[in-house]
Amino acid sequence: MKYFLLFAVLITARVLYAQTAVNSKEEIPIGGIKQVVTIQTRDTSLPLLLFLHGGPGGSVMGYSDKFTHRLQEHFIVVQWDQRETGQTLALNESPVPLTLDVFQRDTETIIAYLLKRYNREKFYLVAHSWGTVLGFHIARTHPELLYAYIPIGPMINQLESERLALSAMRKDAMARRNEKAIEELNKVNIPFGNGEQLYYHRKWLQVFSGSRRTLSKSYVDNWSATWLAVFNEASKDNLMETLPSIACPVYFFAGRKDYQTNSSIAEKYHLALKAPRKGFFWFETGHSIPGEAPEQMQDIIIEKILPETFIIQKPGALISTQ
Repeated sequence: MKYFLLFAVLITARVLYAQTAVNSKEEIPIGGIKQVVTIQTRDTSLPLLLFLHGGPGGSVMGYSDKFTHRLQEHFIVVQWDQRETGQTLALNESPVPLTLDVFQRDTETIIAYLLKRYNREKFYLVAHSWGTVLGFHIARTHPELLYAYIPIGPMINQLESERLALSAMRKDAMARRNEKAIEELNKVNIPFGNGEQLYYHRKWLQVFSGSRRTLSKSYVDNWSATWLAVFNEASKDNLMETLPSIACPVYFFAGRKDYQTNSSIAEKYHLALKAPRKGFFWFETGHSIPGEAPEQMQDIIIEKILPETFIIQKPGALISTQ
């Protein structure tokens, strides 16, 4: 009889803590349209993690496994194609003009949906580049929802970042006596007045930073027609002045060779920021940390940030340390 009872207890425990793996793509009604998310995890009892892509308009669904394959072992990982982006755009165009407020409300809506769906009170928020604009909005307005916010290549004072890069490039062009670079960079104003100015800025930023990538002017012109206005709107904010404190843990990831969202600005902001817990991690990369250093990025989240903000109590059950 006692062996039967022991067997029954073991079976019950296995059922109670059974792992439920998910690998799905779904369409969610957000802001009057259908927006696409992917949800990937080995176990739906794990903490929730939402990734906000950059750009704007820069879907990462096509290669997100590269920088989330290990995260999926520790989190429910959600990728989201924002409006006018990737698979969401393929489904439907935005019925309203693209403004920062529209994207902020979209972000709030998807967070509310995910928390309700998975019966969670908090989640992890990871954001890259443009996505950090939306991420800082959530950290500012709803810090109580965040176990931790992880901004990667963050937009903190983007107008200053663009000015620093432009000044450095003009000096470099003069030193090299590169007449074409001097001519084109002299046409650039900050904030960018049009797609041509953005193209010249980004073109020479790639050249002078040693990138082997080539930038298409037609691509930048097309991108600017959709995105430049909202990008300039977001770039006006200087978090050093408008967000001196955040009431949740914040961990910055910065590339030493990132001149697009200048890493020196991120470092200064981290030092000045007041938060209950904060950290700063350097990467020997440029702007695209998820693409250039995916293993290091995942290592830090799993081995350093997760243990500071969560404790594994037993298989399938997690309790927060906060």
